Amino acid sequence: MRTTALPILLVSLFALPTPADELETRVATMARVGGAWSPSFSPDGSRLAFVSDLSGQPQVWTIPTAGGFPELVTPLEDPVGQVSWSPAGALLAFSVAPGGGMNGQVWISQPDGAGLRLLTAGGRETNRLSGFTRDASRLLLASNDRSGATIDAYLLDPLTGEPSARTTAPGSHAYTDVSCDGRFALLSRLMQRGDNDFLLVDLATGAELLLTPHERPASFGGGVFSPDGRTVWLSSNAGRDLAAFARIRLGPNGRPGPIEIVASRNDAELSDFEVDEAGLTAVLSWNVAGRTELAFVDLGSGRSHPGPALPSEIASGLVFSPDGTKLAMVLSGSTAPRDVWVYDRTKASLRQLTRSPHAGIDLASLVRPSLVNFPGRDGLPLSGWLYRPSGASGPGPLVLSFHGGPEGQERPSFRSDYQALVSQGISVLAPNVRGSSGFGKRFVNLDNGALRKGAVEDIAACVDYVVRAGLADPKRIGITGGSYGGYMTMAGLATFPDLLAAGANLFGIVNFATFFRNTEPWMAAISRTEYGDPETEAAMLRDLSPIHRLDRVKAPTLVLHGANDTNCPVIEAEQVVASLKEHGVPVKYVLFPDEGHGWRKTSNRIRSTVEVTRWFVKYLKEGV
Repeated sequence: MRTTALPILLVSLFALPTPADELETRVATMARVGGAWSPSFSPDGSRLAFVSDLSGQPQVWTIPTAGGFPELVTPLEDPVGQVSWSPAGALLAFSVAPGGGMNGQVWISQPDGAGLRLLTAGGRETNRLSGFTRDASRLLLASNDRSGATIDAYLLDPLTGEPSARTTAPGSHAYTDVSCDGRFALLSRLMQRGDNDFLLVDLATGAELLLTPHERPASFGGGVFSPDGRTVWLSSNAGRDLAAFARIRLGPNGRPGPIEIVASRNDAELSDFEVDEAGLTAVLSWNVAGRTELAFVDLGSGRSHPGPALPSEIASGLVFSPDGTKLAMVLSGSTAPRDVWVYDRTKASLRQLTRSPHAGIDLASLVRPSLVNFPGRDGLPLSGWLYRPSGASGPGPLVLSFHGGPEGQERPSFRSDYQALVSQGISVLAPNVRGSSGFGKRFVNLDNGALRKGAVEDIAACVDYVVRAGLADPKRIGITGGSYGGYMTMAGLATFPDLLAAGANLFGIVNFATFFRNTEPWMAAISRTEYGDPETEAAMLRDLSPIHRLDRVKAPTLVLHGANDTNCPVIEAEQVVASLKEHGVPVKYVLFPDEGHGWRKTSNRIRSTVEVTRWFVKYLKEGV
């Protein structure tokens, strides 16, 4: 017995995980938690199509609305972004991102996966899917295949591949709806970020009629016809600070009346809405400092009443069943990954339909953030979500995490990277600095052009707050972010080198000159108001670019980027790495060959989360 047990004991001893292995195992388990999103009802309401990364990367699945086992529809090598079920029932349309890049392609298949077929050209062009027309005869698509600097909207017959009603004007376009009689379409035209218009398009003649004359800037969302085609439902912040639910009545000749506000709140912005097929009811999604509150509006009377209480903080992906009795939505939150839920309006009951696996993770034990408020250095009110390790007291290591956009918003969503850091004893403050959305039109435009220096100053205000509040050791504060958050990371490291001890830059901008030169031409065309015009404001853009101050950086910096990123091309990462190496700053570069702007594959999300967590543990805890 002893001779046989000894080797087993020795093997067990030698197999004990090291602290580094234990960190990787724990963090990888957290990052493996996936989600489900993009619900779309079958015409009879008996099934839902949705997208889930259950198989390791996002693919299309279907599931009975009453509940049951999900069935895989797509076996593709590339990730799926969204899916739409045809009102006629015979087809699913879905967008696919080759190599995780922005050159999305549109595919169709039957609901069981048969007849899988690529509809778009399959090249490097950007294609977008907005769904089917109400009669299922055409798809609402958009593409920059005609001109790289313009996103054209057009309609496509999914069976013949015949396109029609293509726009050719400058700007970024999308058809949002086609009237029930097929005569008119609603067109969104975006010329600059944060400012768009809706136009009524006569599909027979191509004539356009402006529906939303306004003093710029203003944003209009949604864009849905009433069944009789005489009313357009939309969100609007024209002439007001907070986006509200509105309508435009159309005269017999199609001439629009004024924008009329139907429902508004003084404490929240409208983030989304959905109108049922009968045109009787709308569900509104109110963004209340990052949390969602739902409300139903009777479109005849304009009366509103509260929706169901939600079990988690955020609702998205709202869609009514064809008969209007059910509402599908994606619910998520700080301790709940994205899953599809169904609200039965006749029973006033909310039921979870998909259950994303979270093996090894007790969701109830995860940290819920608290909303904190603090001033910018100029006194501007700012806010953020604070994640503190359980039982934490007094100052300790802390990471500032900045969202992308810049017009994004930090919300209490499921973040495996935040939970991983907290599990290692590192607090996270995820702020909404000036330029963030969700707080009104004035606030979101406070970082345009030269005002961006104010947003960078807000980084120091975040440091001021966490130190003053006794949350962070001033010598153990890190900074991270993706996309524009990566820009804030590098701007913070270069502008405030003595305030930050480590950084992790995920696919961020570092040089506005190279960004405008190498990003997608349509992205460059609509970004001049937000960032600045590279032709007339080159000096300002140079002054705002961290690349020219990287000699000031002292903090060890981790750089992660996708090789197929055409939004923020990989040259941005390469410049950072080369400059920091030249100046003797510790830097590590992780390139993902099969990703674009962000991580879609589970394996890559795991690697990124492990790398970032290990980096901050090393430089905010072990290195002290």
